[in-house]
Amino acid sequence: MNSIINPFVTKGYVSKQFFCDREEELKMLRSNFLNGINTTLISPRRMGKTGLIYRLFEELATDKDIETIYIDIYPSRTISDFIKFFAEAILKKFPEKTNFGQKFLQFIKGFRPSLSFDALTGEPQISILYQSEQQKELTLRSLFEFVDSQNKTILIAIDEFQQINEYPEGNMEALLRTYINQLHNIRFIFCGSKKSMMIDMFSNAKRPFYASSQFLSLECIDRKNYSSFIEATFGNFDVSITQEALDFILEWTKTHTFYTQSLCNKVFSSGIKHIDVEQVKEACVALLKNYEAVYLQYRQLLTVAQWNFLIALAKQNVVRQITAQDFIQKYNIGTPANARRISKSLIEKELILMYTTKNGASYQVYDVFFSRWLELEYS
Repeated sequence: MNSIINPFVTKGYVSKQFFCDREEELKMLRSNFLNGINTTLISPRRMGKTGLIYRLFEELATDKDIETIYIDIYPSRTISDFIKFFAEAILKKFPEKTNFGQKFLQFIKGFRPSLSFDALTGEPQISILYQSEQQKELTLRSLFEFVDSQNKTILIAIDEFQQINEYPEGNMEALLRTYINQLHNIRFIFCGSKKSMMIDMFSNAKRPFYASSQFLSLECIDRKNYSSFIEATFGNFDVSITQEALDFILEWTKTHTFYTQSLCNKVFSSGIKHIDVEQVKEACVALLKNYEAVYLQYRQLLTVAQWNFLIALAKQNVVRQITAQDFIQKYNIGTPANARRISKSLIEKELILMYTTKNGASYQVYDVFFSRWLELEYS
C-alpha cells in the first residue's frame, strides 16, 4: 500500500483493492466466458468498462490454461489499423521472451512487418505493407487462426468496437463475423460507448453480428456501495471524511466513475486528514479551473445555438423531453424541430449523452465536469 501515492485511480487498472463493486457484472462476464458465450458490453465513456475488463482479466489469470488480450481500436480508421492494433496487443501481452511471444514473432515475420518499440513506453509498434485488399483480409484471418491454434482458452476484449463501422472498407463487419465463427478456443467481449450503434450491430437481423452475444449494460455504481468504498479507501490512509462530504461527491459527479474518482483523487491529494463538505467544494472549483481552457475551446467550435442548448441542459441537469414547450420556451430554443436538430448534432459530437430507459429517453451534458462548469459560469 505504501507504493500507492493516491488510491483513487483515474487511469488504467491497479488491482482489485482499488476497484469498486461491479460484482454482478463481473460474475456475468466470467460466467459467459466459461460457458463459451460472447458478451457485448455497452457503457458511456469513462464509466469504468476498461477497468472492469482488467478486473476480470486479473481474476482469470489464476488459471494457467486461460490467456487474455485487450485491444483498443478507438484510434483505428481502416482494416490495416485494426490488424496493427491487434498484433501490437498480442506482443504487448506476450513479450518476445515468452514462449507464446516467440511463436508469434516467428509467425508475424511471414508478413514482413516493420517492428520497432516506442522510445518512451517501450511498447511494440508494427507496420505492415499490403499489396492488395485480399492480402489484408488474409493477414487478419491468419492472426485469428494463429491465436486460436494455441493450446489455451483465450478471451479477447475489443474496446470501442463500433469503430469498425467507420472503416472505408464496408465489409469489415462481415469479415470479422465470418472469421470469428470459425474459431474454437477464443471468446470475445465487444465493448462500445455508442449505445444505439452497438445495439443495432448486435440486434438487427440484417447485420452480421445479429444474436451473436449477450448484452451487458454498465450503469452507475450503486451509491451506497460507492460511498462505503470511498470512505474505506480514505480510511485505509488514516483520512476521515464526513457523510455530508460523501453525499456531495456522489451527487456532484452523478456517480459517474471517472468523475467520482477524479474528485476523490483531488481531495486526497490535498493531504487533509479530516475532510468535510467545504473542502470537497474547494476541490470541485480547482478541478473545473484545470479544465476551463478546454471548455472555452469548445465554445469556439460550436454555434451560438448549440452552446446555449448545452447551457440549458446543464442548468436542468437532466431533460426528459427536449421538445417539451416549457423547456424550449424557458431557454429560448425556438421550435421542437430546432431542439431535435441541435441535440442530434451534439449527440454525434459526444457532447450530449442520451439515455434510453423503459420510461423513455433522457438527455444531459456528456462530460459531467463540463456540465458543472456551465452550470457555475451561467448561474
